[in-house]
Amino acid sequence: QVQLLESGGGLVQPGGSLRLSCAASISIFSINAMGWYRQAPGKERELVAVLTRGGSTNYGDSVKGRFTISRDNAKNTVYLQMNSLKSEDTAVYYCYALVHLAYWGQGTQVTVSS
Repeated sequence: QVQLLESGGGLVQPGGSLRLSCAASISIFSINAMGWYRQAPGKERELVAVLTRGGSTNYGDSVKGRFTISRDNAKNTVYLQMNSLKSEDTAVYYCYALVHLAYWGQGTQVTVSS
C-alpha cells in the first residue's frame, strides 16, 4: 500500500503561481512514474504532468510551458510548479503514483479567480 500526501493547493489570482507537493510513503526509486492529474467540475480527469523513474516527463497540452514537475529523491516528494495560472486551471489536483498498481492521493483544490 502506497500513501500519497498532497499539499499546496489554494486560491490564487489569474497570472499567479502555486506549488503543489506530493510525498510518497515509500522510496521514490520504487515508483515507476509519479505525477499529477486534475479534474474540473463536470469534466473528466486529465493528465497534468508525470515524471518517470528514469527522469522523463510528460505534460498535458494545456499546461506545457507554464507548469514544471520535479522531484526531491531524499524526501520521496514530487512537486508541481504552476505559473501563469488561468481560470481554466481551476480543478481538484490529484497526485498519482504507479508502482505495481496505480495509487492516488486524496486531492487538493486549486482555484484561480480574481
